[in-house]
Amino acid sequence: MGSTNRRRSSHTTDFSCPRESKFRQHKIVKNYRSQWLPVKLGLYVEWIESVSDAIWTTRSSDEPNVNEANEQQSSSSVQNKPPEQMKIPKPEKKHEHKPVKPKKMKRVSSAGLRTESILQRNTGNLKNFYTLGKKLGQGQFGTTFLCIEKASGELYACKSIAKRKLLTDEDVEDVRREVQIMHHLAEHPNVVSIKGVYEDTVAVHLVMELCAGGELFDRIIARGYYTERKAAALTRTIVGVVEACHSLGVMHRDLKPENFLLMNKREDALLKTIDFGLSVFFKPGESFHDVVGSPYYVAPEVLKKKYGPEADVWSAGVIVYILLSGVPPFWAETEQGIFEQVLHGDLDFSSDPWPNISDDAKDLVRKMLVRDPKKRLTAHEVLCHPWVQVDGVAPDKPLDSAVLSRMKQFSAMVKLKKMAIRVIAESLSVEEIAGLKQMFQMIDTDNSGHITFDELKAGLKRVGANLKESEIYDLMQAADVDDSGTIDYGEFVAATLHMNKIGKENNLFVAFSYFDKDGSGYITADELQHACEELGIDAKFEELIQDVDQDNDGRIDYNEFVAMMQGPNNAGAKKNLETSFSLKLRGALQH
Repeated sequence: MGSTNRRRSSHTTDFSCPRESKFRQHKIVKNYRSQWLPVKLGLYVEWIESVSDAIWTTRSSDEPNVNEANEQQSSSSVQNKPPEQMKIPKPEKKHEHKPVKPKKMKRVSSAGLRTESILQRNTGNLKNFYTLGKKLGQGQFGTTFLCIEKASGELYACKSIAKRKLLTDEDVEDVRREVQIMHHLAEHPNVVSIKGVYEDTVAVHLVMELCAGGELFDRIIARGYYTERKAAALTRTIVGVVEACHSLGVMHRDLKPENFLLMNKREDALLKTIDFGLSVFFKPGESFHDVVGSPYYVAPEVLKKKYGPEADVWSAGVIVYILLSGVPPFWAETEQGIFEQVLHGDLDFSSDPWPNISDDAKDLVRKMLVRDPKKRLTAHEVLCHPWVQVDGVAPDKPLDSAVLSRMKQFSAMVKLKKMAIRVIAESLSVEEIAGLKQMFQMIDTDNSGHITFDELKAGLKRVGANLKESEIYDLMQAADVDDSGTIDYGEFVAATLHMNKIGKENNLFVAFSYFDKDGSGYITADELQHACEELGIDAKFEELIQDVDQDNDGRIDYNEFVAMMQGPNNAGAKKNLETSFSLKLRGALQH
């Protein structure tokens, strides 16, 4: 911790300002590393109408017991009138009574234990694949352990969620959704990746990559001071995750420093976002009404019970304020007071160290913490802000929605690769593609199970894509592998599946084996013809082989297949496949 006499420069923030000790007392002394459990704030919803008591955390052992204090006060207070005379009852004769059997307490049944299978599939036994080690952390519903993969000796983290603590059906659904969202976001470099999920009679176990560098906030406090340049770099990472989540139709809803871990102890360690237990899928324009989050970081519109993804930007703004000053912008001794400050308090830019912080940094914080979500910066606008830009260069444009960017990739692939991806998509578990299902349902507005041209056009517009009709037609044609005129669910999942998932060895083997019917190690023309018939695809299978067959032996071996799947979209093709579906159709429309 830095000294209070430290000389501050305009580019350096000292964390020893007077308010820091209060913040540490109120939060960190309660064991900040416990990740200060996020809980649904439904218990304090009534506070919006009539201010209630604190509802997130239990009272610290060093805080006085209010009830006891009240009792002591009432017992020692002077009475306004003399005590009434009391008659002392005569002693009654003792009668022998038979012992009364204690009443049986009705046990509340746990929804987690009642549910036959939370994951709704057979996952195998965790202990067959991993050995659990020391406890790394404790949460509201579960415990995180170090775990070792038996086959490789690799270290991972295992979050074990106790079924008995899942009291309601909503709790069960929250666990399912957490797993689905982790799979949906798993390929992002700054989101903790999920290795596998297992279920037994006691718990659901999420095996994830191990982040051994500790919490972001702990590192900040340990340094004692922080440069604005480093704070800006962290802001780019944090808000970049927010932008990526929103482009995939996910709202985190519990962004805070405890939910960002570092991969290792090195100075340049990669930052990873964790804990998607409160996250939800959302559709553009959709409003949410359940009050969730953590007090210091919750957005005012969440307390008002009507909010959308803009709430994540507010939470990120609170984190930026803390990165720069070491204290939260809205602070009070009680949770009730914190909520009042979030709703009505003013930002403090006059207390130390803010006079020494750049105007650009303060401008960004102000614009992220605008109470009207419609006037608040979007994640992309934050990344374009001068203080956040890398070497003064803003990002070129917002991230394409996942639907658009992945369909663009898909459109340039050779047809056999598209067929293989369809096979892989159909082999994945429900939770692995649940996020894509949500996106499909967002576009398929009539719930027919097929996306028409008009639905695709409207869906892309809702996610902010500004495309010409001819470009949308190109994407439609590219995804509609069976030429039916619409995109069915299987085609959509194949077209929007992340490339990293496609390139995994086990998925490649599944796809190759589907085509290699006789197990010879080669895909022949006859086998391709059979596969095309099964998938309902009208294609010249001889041409499919020629696109990938590099040694001209008239068949596709596993290495050629992998080269096609893992390489660029036109890898392995002899023809000039730079003329993708988009280019071909655009040219046709011009004639």
